[in-house]
Amino acid sequence: MSEKLKEIIRNRGPIKKIGVIGMGYVGIPAAALFANIPHIEKVFGFQRNSPSSGYKIAYLNQGNNPLKGEEPGLDDLIAKMVQEKKFECTDDFSKIVECDAVTIAIQTPFKDPKDLIPDFSALEEGIRLAGKYITPGSLVVLESTITPGTTVGLGRNLLEEESGLVAGEDFALAHAPERVMVGRLLQNIQEHDRIVGGIDHMSTSRAVELYSPVLTKGKIIPMTATAAEVTKTAENTFRDLQISAANQLALYCEAMGINFYDVRAGIDSLKGDGITRAILWPGAGVGGHCLTKDTYHLERGIKITNVEPLDYPEGNDSLFVLARKINDFMPEHMFNLLTHGFERIGKDVKGSKVALLGWSFLPNTDDSRNTPAEPFKDRCVHAGVDIRVHDPWVKEYPGISILSDLNEVLANADAVVIFSGHREYCDLNPRFISSLTNAVHPVIVDGRNVINPDLFISSGFIYKGIGRGDKNQHPLHE
Repeated sequence: MSEKLKEIIRNRGPIKKIGVIGMGYVGIPAAALFANIPHIEKVFGFQRNSPSSGYKIAYLNQGNNPLKGEEPGLDDLIAKMVQEKKFECTDDFSKIVECDAVTIAIQTPFKDPKDLIPDFSALEEGIRLAGKYITPGSLVVLESTITPGTTVGLGRNLLEEESGLVAGEDFALAHAPERVMVGRLLQNIQEHDRIVGGIDHMSTSRAVELYSPVLTKGKIIPMTATAAEVTKTAENTFRDLQISAANQLALYCEAMGINFYDVRAGIDSLKGDGITRAILWPGAGVGGHCLTKDTYHLERGIKITNVEPLDYPEGNDSLFVLARKINDFMPEHMFNLLTHGFERIGKDVKGSKVALLGWSFLPNTDDSRNTPAEPFKDRCVHAGVDIRVHDPWVKEYPGISILSDLNEVLANADAVVIFSGHREYCDLNPRFISSLTNAVHPVIVDGRNVINPDLFISSGFIYKGIGRGDKNQHPLHE
């Protein structure tokens, strides 16, 4: 432990002012919860005044929540913290000098999905801005999901370069990855255990001080910075692996003409004596900011940390990469189901009209980051399909026209493809939809198992569903 840093922090005193860089799905709820801690005097939410996101500054300062979708408690908490003048959003990053702790929650997408190299440019900018204004005794925490080795490598180097200070000697540095799911942001931050990994003991201790007051049920799990990075990327990689197992089994069930959901219930019934065989749900594809890329962050971490060579057969995909490829295949499988549906009525997919229901990857939210609906739509367009998109939660998306009028999207469609499990799609009326499509045998492809196949089959639809081998070759109902 650095006695110098310990003394600087002791003289500085408890954390009273906090800065949160990045006003997105992670930063906004985190800032609101920090501000709600009684002994915290002020929380600054730092947001660039960019054409795409600058509107959030005024919006938040008026006490409004810019995140769409259902987020229990968040609207009221933001309004309360603004009213009490404990939270302020700003594009003036110089106010970081007032902060005892600064967290950075900025997305780390890929520059090009084909080469799988992460784009750290926005994160690097955020780190540099923090480094420019931190003072001796400051705590900097990277919350973004990053390649293992980034905190002690790139992050540390940029902060030291901009500040002229030394991490672990003059300021504290840690990685504390977010573990949230859209739709339950506040609950997740408060109730999930918090992984905290500092570059040294003092950095970890200061980060524990920062996060402990936020937790209601969760506990702090301390470790090294690199171990914390691996924990985050590995837990998302493992979830992706679990989803891929369900998807692979669903494909098997389709090929064998049986119902995946019967098989799942049977497997899940084996419990007791430490036994668990719970299986996740299959679906039209995996989306979001984390699961679609964290496998590759984990894989790259082996090269970046470079402690010793990986002992694994050269040239073979890891289990994790293979799982990623299975999940990436599911939108293509949805297109194949659509094509097979048209084949049953002797229709070519080219020139058909398709209603795509759901653009977000999660039900009842507007989160459409890396949505699997996009590669499906691209595949359809490439095949000459006239496709229209409906989503009651997503209002806009770059390069995509998203309609809010379901009737307009369904009108004269030859097929309906369900990509999101929105509640609006769970009680679709087959006879009403059939009257809108005006097709003798409209095709419906259910990618989320939200409709009753028998109701649609009895109404003359050609039904196709993921994992529904028991229904996908049903007799045609005249």
